Amino acid sequence: MQAIENMLTRRSVRQYKPDMVPRDTIEQIVKAGTYAATGRNKQSPIIIAVTNRALRDKLSAMNAAIMGTDTDPFYGAPVVLIVLADKSVPTYLYDGSLVMGNLMLAAHACGVDSCWIHRAKEEFASEEGKQLLASLGITGDYEGIGHCILGYAETEPAPASPRKDDYVYFVE
Repeated sequence: MQAIENMLTRRSVRQYKPDMVPRDTIEQIVKAGTYAATGRNKQSPIIIAVTNRALRDKLSAMNAAIMGTDTDPFYGAPVVLIVLADKSVPTYLYDGSLVMGNLMLAAHACGVDSCWIHRAKEEFASEEGKQLLASLGITGDYEGIGHCILGYAETEPAPASPRKDDYVYFVE
């Protein structure tokens, strides 16, 4: 039942302390990401764990430019987990989305806060993004699925919003 409790209590956080998440904790979180279900077990996604401040800031600037702002779209979080997936696999988008979900739930289970940040698709479709991947030795036809930012919340996350009345339909 702890897994369900984690699903019910995880919240997206949008204001982080600068404190770094310990490496062994990040390793636990990314390991959980690698166990997400994937279509036909093709394991199309990859995860790039970024703790290097200069690269994190470069990614933030790229993401902010796409968004049309100069504010940090990573909300000060010190860790960025980039999820990309191999476009040659028909289920790549779903596979990568499941990885993102696992990462956020694992983070919560480890006492780490998280948030899914979009625009990875646009970042890594750009020449700058492709050059960045090449500089990291990553080759292949990958599409950016999302950024899972990690850190420790500056303030207590808000409680969950009420669920809408017509969320579930039972057919018996």
